[in-house]
Amino acid sequence: MKRIFVAGHQGMVGSAILRRLADQEGVEIVTRDKSELDLMDQQAVHNFFAGEQVDQVYLAAARVGGIHANKTYPFDFIYQNLTIQNNVIHSAYVSGVPQLLFLGSSCIYPKLAEQPMQESSLLCGKLEPTNEPYAIAKIAGIKLCESLNRQFNRDFRCVMPTNLYGINDYFHSENSHVIPALINRFHQAKVNDAAQVLVWGTGNARREFLFVDDLADACVFVMGLDQSTLSRETDPGLSHLNIGTGIDVTIRELAQNIAEVVGFTGMLEFDSSRPDGSPRKLLDVRRMKKLGWQAKTELKTGLETTYRWYCEHIAEVRT
Repeated sequence: MKRIFVAGHQGMVGSAILRRLADQEGVEIVTRDKSELDLMDQQAVHNFFAGEQVDQVYLAAARVGGIHANKTYPFDFIYQNLTIQNNVIHSAYVSGVPQLLFLGSSCIYPKLAEQPMQESSLLCGKLEPTNEPYAIAKIAGIKLCESLNRQFNRDFRCVMPTNLYGINDYFHSENSHVIPALINRFHQAKVNDAAQVLVWGTGNARREFLFVDDLADACVFVMGLDQSTLSRETDPGLSHLNIGTGIDVTIRELAQNIAEVVGFTGMLEFDSSRPDGSPRKLLDVRRMKKLGWQAKTELKTGLETTYRWYCEHIAEVRT
């Protein structure tokens, strides 16, 4: 029986990983909510790993948010993410956990990186200022895993997903990422019969979006690869793998799609005084395709599934 600890199992990514792992035989899933284990508490995390026989860790716990949240709480984003990942990765190493998967973010790449962004673009230019603290924390996590592997021959892997959305997302109209924020905003506008909805930025920035259940499938796929396959099919010393769809849309196109899915028929107003962030963020996903995995969920289908879940759980969604 393989015992797998999913850190952050109540969040969007962690809960999707739980759903995916539930399909596997011979697996015992280990979880702890914050009242049972505070991942910011180094001693508590150490004690947890010392007392549990864990074979794999999926490190999905993180402080996350959209442009507004990143600009408003930069210290929280860098400190909390550094602390959580340092505690979990170090304690997993000390306790002898054989495998760990660290989840990063496509914001690790330079603001003006060549598109689509290859794994080799890491640390080749300046980061997008609006989420630089978060990106630096994620880069540190990658390098922590990479350094453990190099120095101690461990098997700690890293994946870099593109912008995520889906079931159990955080739907705050300002602090969340663009898709859940717009779903919430368009829904409230429809309910209140509003004439228009405000969308941050010019609408010209291009983004790639991945349905969270596809990410969960990719994570389990990556953890199931043997080391020889991973080494043979990718460049020696590769520290992380991009996970995305390889397809992007403008924020204007995204907003129009969400309005259609929600059933909002009013006007869309774009506030160009608000930041666009990076002009484009598209991942090069050829390595994952070469390894045998690619995303299955089209954007419109994923938006419909997400909005249906939002409506069914509207009394309890995180806003």
